Amino acid sequence: MPSNSFFSPIVPQLVPYVPGEQPKIANLVKLNTNENPYPPSPKVIAAITQAAQQGLQLYPDPDANLLREAIAAQHGLAATHVFVGNGSDEVLAHAFFAFFQQGCPLLMPDISYSFYKVYCRLYGIEARAVPLDDTLRLNVADYGGADGDAVAGVVIANPNAPTGIGLPLSDIEALLQMHPDRVVLVDEAYVDFGGQSSLGLVARYPNLLVVHTLSKSRSLAGLRIGYACGQAHLIGALERVKNSFNSYPLDRLAIAGGVAAFDDVAYFEQSRQAVMSSREGLALALEDLGFVVLPSQANFLFVRHPKHDAGELAGALRDRGVLVRHFKQPRIEQYLRISVGTPVQCDQLVLALAAHLSGYPGLGDQSARLCGVLSSGASA
Repeated sequence: MPSNSFFSPIVPQLVPYVPGEQPKIANLVKLNTNENPYPPSPKVIAAITQAAQQGLQLYPDPDANLLREAIAAQHGLAATHVFVGNGSDEVLAHAFFAFFQQGCPLLMPDISYSFYKVYCRLYGIEARAVPLDDTLRLNVADYGGADGDAVAGVVIANPNAPTGIGLPLSDIEALLQMHPDRVVLVDEAYVDFGGQSSLGLVARYPNLLVVHTLSKSRSLAGLRIGYACGQAHLIGALERVKNSFNSYPLDRLAIAGGVAAFDDVAYFEQSRQAVMSSREGLALALEDLGFVVLPSQANFLFVRHPKHDAGELAGALRDRGVLVRHFKQPRIEQYLRISVGTPVQCDQLVLALAAHLSGYPGLGDQSARLCGVLSSGASA
C-alpha cells in the first residue's frame, strides 16, 4: 500500500463530489442525474460531424472565440463578457480560485449543489452554510454576514439544486447590493426551465458572475460546455486562472457543437417546453399518489411521501428499473430528486410507484388516469 508521505497534506482531507450513478443496465428509466431526455439539435450533430472531418491534428482556438461570440449574441452581451470552459463545474472551479480566497467565509445555502463545498475544501476556502428556511427556501436577508463580519462572497444556485425553487430578480439584486465589494456568483444551470435569469443585470453590477451550462436545456451533457458571464474585469481574472491551468479548455468538436446549439433557437425552445410540460404533468401525478412536491423551475422535482421512507422508495424503484436520486443528508433525507423524463419515462415512473404503493386508497383508478394525462404531454 503506498505511503501517504507521497501525497500533499491536503489530499487526505479532500472529500470528492459523488456524481449520480451511471449504471449500464438495459431498459433502465434513468431519472437520477438531471440529463435532458431529448437528444441535441440535429444541427449540433451535423456541426460535430463536419468538424471531425478536418483539423483534429491542430489545437483548437484557445479562446473559443466563435462560441463566445455565439453566447454573447444570444444574451445581448459583448464577447469580452463571456468565459467558456469544460462544463460549468470547471468554470465554477476557476471562479472559486479567482474570487473567493480572501481569508474570510464564503456564504452559500446549507442545501445546494454539493460541489461548492468540495471546491472550498480543495482551495482552502472557509464555507459558511446559511440554512434554508423550513420550507427549503432561501431568505436573502440571511446573507448579510454574521455580526457584520467580512465575507469572501456569495454563491447560490438559482433555481436551487436539489430543491428546484427559484428566486426573483429582486432578491438577486438585493444580494448584489448587500455585498458590492465581493463577487456574487449565481449558478443558473437550470434557469432555462422556468427561472428568472440575472444575465440582464451584468451590465449594471460589476460584482455579478452568472454561470451557465449546455448540459441541461441544450442536451449536451456529454460534450462538457459551460460558461460564465460578467463584466470584463471578472472575465479577465477567469482567463488568467484558466491560462495558468489549461490554455486549451474546449476542443474543436465542442466549439462547433456549442455554436450550432445556440444557432438552433427553435429546437431549444421546443425541447425545454416539452420538459416543462412533462414536469407539470408529473408533479400532478405524484401529488395524486400522496407525495409532497416542491414548486420547481428546473428539469427535476424534489418530493417526499409522508407515509414512506425515501430510501426505501428509491430502492423499490430501482428494483423496478427506475433510478431516482436520494440524498442521505440532514434535513432532506426524506426527499427524492426526480429528473423529468419523456412522457413515456414519466409514465413508467408513476406506474412503478403505483405498483409499490398498492395499499394507497383508490390507487389503481388514479394510476390509469394519470398515465393517460402524462402520455398526452408535449414531446421534442
